[in-house]
Amino acid sequence: MKALFLAGGMGTRLKPLTDNLPKPMVPIMNKPLLERTMLNLKKCGITEAVISTCYHPEHIKEYFKKGNNINLKIEYIVEDSPLGTGGAIKKAEEYFNETFIVFNSDILCDIDLSKMIDFHKSKQALATIAVTEVQDPSIYGVIEYDANGYAISFKEKPKAGETSSKSINAGIYIFEPAIFNEIAADRAVSIEREIFPNLLKNDQKIGIYKIGSYWMDIGTIEKYRQAHWDIMKGKCKLVDCDFNSDNISLGENVKIHPNSKIIGPVYIGDNTIIGEKVIINHSVIGNNVSIGAGSKIIGSILWNDVIISNNARLVDTVVTSSSREDKEENLLKTITILKSLSPKVPADKSVKSDIIK
Repeated sequence: MKALFLAGGMGTRLKPLTDNLPKPMVPIMNKPLLERTMLNLKKCGITEAVISTCYHPEHIKEYFKKGNNINLKIEYIVEDSPLGTGGAIKKAEEYFNETFIVFNSDILCDIDLSKMIDFHKSKQALATIAVTEVQDPSIYGVIEYDANGYAISFKEKPKAGETSSKSINAGIYIFEPAIFNEIAADRAVSIEREIFPNLLKNDQKIGIYKIGSYWMDIGTIEKYRQAHWDIMKGKCKLVDCDFNSDNISLGENVKIHPNSKIIGPVYIGDNTIIGEKVIINHSVIGNNVSIGAGSKIIGSILWNDVIISNNARLVDTVVTSSSREDKEENLLKTITILKSLSPKVPADKSVKSDIIK
């Protein structure tokens, strides 16, 4: 079985994190979100994938190449203009002649895909949709289904009282190749708003699989940060995120000055150097990071290849990797947005940092 990743989104709500980076490449615990999904995918034995790109496709291709580093065979398609979920699936038709899986590449989920595949086969359906439950479904597409696990209706952003269902589309699908016959070519198509309702009208079976596992749409900076805290709390299980009894995870070749204090939960990536009298608490530190003496890093996420100067103070902040040319502007934009999201940060907290690529 092969997989298709829909990775063409611009990530507008994640700006400035996505100013120069496609949303699927935003790091989750030092690895791109898309790679985290791929690592989970491999656990069910899938070894071939197609990535549909649009916004800054070069970043995705340069990182994954042919997939040799993660033992996946990867092919690429590029949308010249956004085609929607259905249009992107149609464009990838030549790669799939048997049952295949599709992922929206802006979600973090530790779903057991083997169980979903077995469920799909048992339902003998043209399509199976993974669903998750949320407290407030009014901003999502809600799915109603019967006791046998088949969809009966789709309601987009329902108002209060319009439905009792709290099950929403989780952005993971399994299709039979006949799905391509249902999607128009050479135009933008929404699989959610157009194709799925049409399938029901034509009496086609759509299986509904309740994932029963962690799920997060990484669509905003608040959700991006929350995903990291959930991982450190053990709510989301990732392949290579192991924490010790102090709730601290250390990568390889990490150097920490003996006079510094690391207070879990903390995740520190490879080849990171932490200077004297540094305090780090409830934070994620990337690979190849240098933190100067006397600095305090609280409730923050530092991407790879970041240099923090001496006596810096970062509270509830995301610091991105960026080029030297735009490091000052990029850092200030990131900090401004994160502070606006974190009203508990005292007004006199100062941030003094540099970013390098």
